[in-house]
Amino acid sequence: MNFHVDRDLPVPIRLQLKGLIEYGIACGELTAGEALPSVRELAERISVAPMTVSQVYRELKNEGLIEARPGSGTFIANSSQARMASRPEALQLRRHIDALIDEGLAMGVRATDLASLVNARLFYRTSLGRRVSVVMVGIFPEATASYARFIAARLGEAATVEPVTISAMQRRPDVHARGASADLVITFVNRQREVAALLPNTKVVSISFIPSEETRRALASLDPLAKVAVVSRFPDFLPIMKAGVQRFAPHVPDIVATTVEEPRLAETLERADVVVYATGAESVLSTIRPDKPAFEYRHAPDPADIERIVLPIIRGTGDGAPVQQREAS
Repeated sequence: MNFHVDRDLPVPIRLQLKGLIEYGIACGELTAGEALPSVRELAERISVAPMTVSQVYRELKNEGLIEARPGSGTFIANSSQARMASRPEALQLRRHIDALIDEGLAMGVRATDLASLVNARLFYRTSLGRRVSVVMVGIFPEATASYARFIAARLGEAATVEPVTISAMQRRPDVHARGASADLVITFVNRQREVAALLPNTKVVSISFIPSEETRRALASLDPLAKVAVVSRFPDFLPIMKAGVQRFAPHVPDIVATTVEEPRLAETLERADVVVYATGAESVLSTIRPDKPAFEYRHAPDPADIERIVLPIIRGTGDGAPVQQREAS
């Protein structure tokens, strides 16, 4: 991966570097087990103080995204495997059963009636089969819904996929309950730790996201002489977003990147011929002329990760206990 920091951006170098590594992991450019440069090597490569790199590495280690191996170096962590290896599945099942009993008794359902309901539901499931319940956990509602539709199309009739945002799970008990009751939860690599903490008894996996086909086409069709403004809501996403625009529009030399909170945002947008805004930064549309070209830099789930990570779990051949067997064990 090219660890390039842009000193023209209104974003501290430390945040740029941390964002590059985080989104490199999320987008599949940095894979589990891949070695990172040493602190000194990376500091020399991007011309920053070793302390800056050391601080970034320390934060990423605390978040479980990278790991240090004594005598070998620093590597991209595979935290999902470590978490799954320590999961007491039988204990989780008993907790689910206890929660069901408590909920039924609290509703006034008699013990015999509750047993009958469970037996009837079990017969229905084992006789007619079931569709696996999958929840896609994202940040922005509209984007998360599009990710869920994309994944659902790839999984077909084997599963249902519901979109849920992190903030909704944090604020609303009913939304949190839907995530907790899912057979499988999918999220971004750099959000997996946060989502797993919210749903400690649910299987949580992460997949990579790549620029959508529409985004790639829009970037490729830009006029070479156009002045392009790249706008993000999150400062730490700005470096990777600008790099993505440069990757898919290498013929456009005039690219300026900024955030929605930048004081000179209006001036930057006024000078630009085209505005490319990240998901969540739609507010810039209200500050530009209606006739100025603008489009969203949107990601889509990586089909290769859906095939490699999600489908084996749905089919009961992936890492950890199969979804269907795990419920019945």
